Amino acid sequence: MIKTQRRGFITGGTWCVDNNRMVTHWPDEDGIAEFIEEERHGGGSGCNFALNIKRLDSAMPVETIAVVGDDEGGRFLRSLAEGAGIGCEQMHVTSDASTQWTDAFISRASGRRTHIFNAGAAVALTPDHFDFSSTTARYLHLGLPGVHKQMDAPWHSDVNGWVTVLKRARAAGLKTNLELASIKPERLAELVRPCLPHLDLIIVNDSEIGALSGIDTLPGGVTDIAACQRAARHVLENGAMDIVVVHCPVIAIAVTRDGKVFTKPSTQIPRELVAGANGAGDAFAAGMLYGVHEGWSVDDALTLAHASAAASLRSLSTTGAVEPWRKCLELANEWGWRKAN
Repeated sequence: MIKTQRRGFITGGTWCVDNNRMVTHWPDEDGIAEFIEEERHGGGSGCNFALNIKRLDSAMPVETIAVVGDDEGGRFLRSLAEGAGIGCEQMHVTSDASTQWTDAFISRASGRRTHIFNAGAAVALTPDHFDFSSTTARYLHLGLPGVHKQMDAPWHSDVNGWVTVLKRARAAGLKTNLELASIKPERLAELVRPCLPHLDLIIVNDSEIGALSGIDTLPGGVTDIAACQRAARHVLENGAMDIVVVHCPVIAIAVTRDGKVFTKPSTQIPRELVAGANGAGDAFAAGMLYGVHEGWSVDDALTLAHASAAASLRSLSTTGAVEPWRKCLELANEWGWRKAN
């Protein structure tokens, strides 16, 4: 019997309806800001990564596993998946809760975003929704710890459901990656540290790597690149990953199991082209994992990761401005690259 060669991605976890709203600035409590514009789109790690991969390469096989409500929001998300050619046979529908939604407020003044969400059907997701018996995908992209109540809780003999799913995926022959959410550092560490022995790689931002390692990577609110590198090594040593990637707006760092360290400054996209940073981390992860999947060098994968992230900045939505991978690289080279310090 000829074993089918694995190719492509299967995403698992968060699909939500994003209401992306541009405001003049994010106000203090009891303050006021002016509304400018809005877009409705899909959001969440499972949605964003799947759509981004399809935008980078429409021929790449992509499937997803999620729970949505039996409502207009759920039908909207399913239509996005089907329209992009994403396999959604395991996009489960529940009538017990509404589809998860997020109001994402993007500050025109700073470019930063603030998320306010309703978990809705995300509460229903458990490891029993994940069936890897028939997939021929090579990578599982899973998320988001801290957002799915039952996945966050102990599951049978495992400390949480994330560990259960990662173990099942690896046993089925998939490689694994975990997307994180911006939750309290202590809670992030509690949920994710037990997952590290069951991951093949992890792609995180400067704050998240600090939370996982216990190292202060943002002293005074400024990214300490050397501290990020130390933190990445610490996380690598405490997990099974072949590579740990840390990104921030100005640079990305990759530390590999064989002790090599790679750095790549980011793209200098013109400020007037930036609509917001919502989803830039997802676009970075998609570019990085696409390059790894295709057997590119770490340097080349980091280059595409930055390029796809920069392209995504041109839209209020999380995925609307990501281009095919060659076009992303062309745009990045046209915009130019930051110089290494």
